[in-house]
Amino acid sequence: MSIHSTQFWHRLPDGRVQCDVCPRACQLHEGQQGFCFMRGCRDGAVVLDGYGRSSGFCVDPIEKKPLNHFLPGTPVLSFGTAGCNLACRFCQNWDMSKSREQDTLAAAATPEAIARRAAQLGCRSVAYTYNDPVIFLEYAVDAAAACRALGIRNVAVTAGYVSPGAREVFFAAMDAANVDLKAFTEDFYHRVCGARLAPVLDTLRYLRHETRVWVELTTLLIPGYNDSDQELDAMTCWVVDNLGVDVPMHFTAYHPDWKLRDAPPTPAATLRHAREIARRNGVRYAYTGNVHDSAGDSTWCRHCGALLIERDWYQLGAWGLDDQGRCRSCGTPLPGVFEAQPGTWGPRRLPVAFGAT
Repeated sequence: MSIHSTQFWHRLPDGRVQCDVCPRACQLHEGQQGFCFMRGCRDGAVVLDGYGRSSGFCVDPIEKKPLNHFLPGTPVLSFGTAGCNLACRFCQNWDMSKSREQDTLAAAATPEAIARRAAQLGCRSVAYTYNDPVIFLEYAVDAAAACRALGIRNVAVTAGYVSPGAREVFFAAMDAANVDLKAFTEDFYHRVCGARLAPVLDTLRYLRHETRVWVELTTLLIPGYNDSDQELDAMTCWVVDNLGVDVPMHFTAYHPDWKLRDAPPTPAATLRHAREIARRNGVRYAYTGNVHDSAGDSTWCRHCGALLIERDWYQLGAWGLDDQGRCRSCGTPLPGVFEAQPGTWGPRRLPVAFGAT
């Protein structure tokens, strides 16, 4: 395990140090770790534990992140570390994000090795995912720089719970982000995630208006917790008013996991209903996820209604875009990042070994 120096922290008058990466602002004595587990106090400074170590690498379809308007059909090399700066009771990746065991970080890879392997595998991007990359910011930023040097783009899959100074550095290294908007009430964020909603909304406004990062949103709908018509109406209206009509929204299905098992799996009808609320409120590109719903997972022209990108789970079908990313039927541009032809990776999942230490 490698310990790496960090930038975003300061000393307190009582001798402790405060981590300034996220709004949690952990205040630490010597030897203590922050809430996220990856950042701690060593020799009077905040350091990143486990730099260069990962919980595993895998090539995924980019649609799995999920990103529907960013290099469709292409493979993305995905990896994460351990720990998280949120405490979501429903976490679907709890074996990594909730881990407090260093043995979780079994795969070792330098930023340069990640970039080289992504290129060798034909990946058009690298995704920092599985747990929130904000907590391993320095590792992610260094890997992103190595990737950009080889023409490979960078994707953040994040909850957006990051402080202003750190987010500027982090997102400057990213080309796309899927931000997990957990719900649209402070009560849900406090009770279910151990966090606050307001900083996430601030991050979303920052991304949309002060960066060139391509942004998509995901909300895991949990029956009885964050799926009411009132909340979905408020959320989607806020997105249109603050981020615009072209930011894609993904409504995905929950299944009982980790510490939240009292709610049933999300019915497909709930996702379709959420999609309709979003579209009614002006969201042009709303999707369903984690269920079989080709119509709700496909992309349609907002002007003439033509099928632009057909999806069946992570498999692409019909392609209705020209080589400029415009509808072939009416010429209306589709917002996003597209190449002349879609990728052909399909739904495959390919584990990648870098070697263990």
